[in-house]
Amino acid sequence: MVPSGTPLPNLPPGAAQEALQRLLDGGATRGPPAGMPRAASILPLPAIAAQPLPAPVVPDDPLSSAESFFAARLDGPPLRQFGYETFRGGGGGAALGFGALPEDYILGPDDEVIVAFRGRARQTLTLRIGRDGNLLLPDLAPIPATGRSLKDLRAHLEGLATRDLGGSEVFLSIGQVRQMNIFVAGEVVRPGFQALNALSTVLDALSATGGVRKTGSLRAIRIEGPRGRRVVDLYSVIADAPGDADLSLREGDRIIVPPVGGTVAVAGDVARPAIYELPSRQASAPLGDMLALAGGTIRQGGNRLLVQQSDGAGRRSFAELAPTSAVRRGDAVLVQPGADVVANTVRLAGHVAVPVTRAAAGGRQSQTLRGLISDRRLLRNDPYVRLGVVWRADRQTGQRNFRAFDLGRVLEGRANMPLQEGDEVIVFARSDIAFLTSPAVQRALRGEAPTPAPNAPPVADCPALTSLALASRASPQRYAHVKGAGFPEIGAAPCPQVYLDYPDLPAFMLDQSVVLTGEVRTPGLFPITDDTGLDTVIAAAGGLSDAADLRVVEFAREPPDGGGAIPLARTRLDLTSRNFAAVRLSARDTIRIPRGFGDRDTGPVILLGEFLRPGTYDIRRGERLSEVIARAGGLTPQAYPYGAVFTRQSVRERQQEGFARTARELETSLIQVASGQAVAGSRGTGVDLGAAITAGRELANSLREARAAGRMVVEANPVILAARPELDVLLEPGDIIAIPKRPNEVTVVGSVLNPGSLQFRSGWRASDYVRGSGGTQRFADPSRAFIVLPNGQSTAAGLSAWQQGGPPVPPGSLVVVPQDPSPYETWGFVRDLTQVLGQISVSAAALAVIAREAGN
Repeated sequence: MVPSGTPLPNLPPGAAQEALQRLLDGGATRGPPAGMPRAASILPLPAIAAQPLPAPVVPDDPLSSAESFFAARLDGPPLRQFGYETFRGGGGGAALGFGALPEDYILGPDDEVIVAFRGRARQTLTLRIGRDGNLLLPDLAPIPATGRSLKDLRAHLEGLATRDLGGSEVFLSIGQVRQMNIFVAGEVVRPGFQALNALSTVLDALSATGGVRKTGSLRAIRIEGPRGRRVVDLYSVIADAPGDADLSLREGDRIIVPPVGGTVAVAGDVARPAIYELPSRQASAPLGDMLALAGGTIRQGGNRLLVQQSDGAGRRSFAELAPTSAVRRGDAVLVQPGADVVANTVRLAGHVAVPVTRAAAGGRQSQTLRGLISDRRLLRNDPYVRLGVVWRADRQTGQRNFRAFDLGRVLEGRANMPLQEGDEVIVFARSDIAFLTSPAVQRALRGEAPTPAPNAPPVADCPALTSLALASRASPQRYAHVKGAGFPEIGAAPCPQVYLDYPDLPAFMLDQSVVLTGEVRTPGLFPITDDTGLDTVIAAAGGLSDAADLRVVEFAREPPDGGGAIPLARTRLDLTSRNFAAVRLSARDTIRIPRGFGDRDTGPVILLGEFLRPGTYDIRRGERLSEVIARAGGLTPQAYPYGAVFTRQSVRERQQEGFARTARELETSLIQVASGQAVAGSRGTGVDLGAAITAGRELANSLREARAAGRMVVEANPVILAARPELDVLLEPGDIIAIPKRPNEVTVVGSVLNPGSLQFRSGWRASDYVRGSGGTQRFADPSRAFIVLPNGQSTAAGLSAWQQGGPPVPPGSLVVVPQDPSPYETWGFVRDLTQVLGQISVSAAALAVIAREAGN
């Protein structure tokens, strides 16, 4: 309420006399004048001074003794004593009142009243009750007012007006309430006298003192005064505890806050965990009452009530409580779930838009697969529809196992399965199925533990691979149908999330798989349910390729007992009718669809250079070089078939392997010779073994990095091929045939004074071209010189005196003069490497030739 310091506004001048005259004339309307209601007890609403808001609860407030006691016994954040924050921020002045005064307001000295007479007597009086308790009105005897209620005084005045002022009415209101001093003692912040108005309550008085200390009681506050002694339990006001607290105050009342009584902590799953005080003068209380003070338990049922008590020796002891038990002072009650588990749910997981949880049973109906996957939009795009899995727990033991179902038939409405509580329905992506043929899975099937590979996805962190490797080691024949499938170990894929969530799934999926290889668009493993048609598996593989031969489809099935000398029962099926649905499959079956024989080979050959119609030509099986040359219109007049460059991929791979092998042999030879020289005391010879080995390794690295040309020496002259059919090479897809124009130069490289190309001279030999290049250098080795002919063959150059200059050199040839290793024989270990250095010279020359031919 707001303090009334301003009286009700007076009536306009002359209004009272006019009203009285109308009453005397008998024509006035009975009722209060304007601005004065019949039950006049309304206080004016003056401006309210700004008051400080209650301070928020500060978590870092020092713990009281009770709070420290329970903090040492309960885990988690310390509990706080309940109710004391109610008085935080309370001011020290008199409480302000506002609104209508109650009819039972007890009047006292210094209360200001406003009395308005209407009728024969017209006047408004503002009067104050005197110290003697009387209200003095003009022309009337003193009226006792102190101790009377507002309602009683109004009735008394109305009786006087009726008896002494016939034809008049009286209206009564309060202008300003009196002030009183209340003494507050005990466990409060600022004990002493508090100046309050007559409307103040116990809460106002306690707030004016700054509030009750945490060492003070909220349930046993004593009020002593003229009306006697009573006990106020504030929990009935701030905690909705049973009881009806009388909070009113009278002049002369004293408020005494005694020390706090027994306390009980209530923690855990309740609405309002805190430390609560027991009722006054009680050492125990029903557990239900304390839980009600805490706002009740969060869950409706299934709660476990654990109490920590102190025995006679002060030791802590734990006990289970029933809801009807009682708790004692110092007890700490912890409300926990009796069984914090999820019940009556089924879950949809895996390749879904968002994992979905549904009730396993609602009403009289149980959940089914079709009900759970009622909306196709729950699944992400491109699911694997031939198999889904239900992860189900045994009702007795709780052990989980997998159950397969055909997702496609469920989506089509042709199949269904009832679900049980706790089931998890797993949907797969096609990429999850493709992972089963990955190199990591194939290694696990061989019993190899997953190992991390550089720059590879993290398959080593896939626990499913470890589980699969252990299963494969325990039963080597279990995955025989998968191990023999021959999937290429190309690339690597990260472990799918579904196998991280369910590590035992790959082992189950492989047991449920059939192997489909051959002429399908996506060969691989396809998990299925039993009695699945071959048509659905072929559809899952993307369909058949154009080259499929359906006359001899190979079908293999393991015998049911898994024993016997012949582990597989193979059958050849004629499926030219394409009645694939008639072939019913079971897990672990193998189907191979062969490629039909065709005259057309699996790729083209490329003709470059001096052909009349160069380009790309498809070839048939067994087609020869002469036939393709004829299809290209033959050679141009400028063609030089002797210099034909014929490259083949298989030859390139073998040459590349030869380079790597030569590099390894070179490094091994260098290390062996260097080691032998070091044991023999090569340090005394001044030989730098480290530099020599480094040079050898650099050469070995050059061999490794060299790209093989894949060149084959072939005969490409159509005239010679017609005369000697045995030289006509069979073509392979990917072959490249390049016929250059007739050259007019011969190139000389190596240890000559002026390496370069010279114009071809008919009849000239290698010695003539070497002299034309300025002759050999000082450390040249003419005896090892050789010629690389235009067709790729090599022959000795014949530069030694007894060789007479060698054979005639055709145009387009390359003459190579290597370096003589003799000057380096002062290095003891080089003497033992003479043969190796000769090979190095030849290898270096070969590299130059290969690079030159590859560039052409």
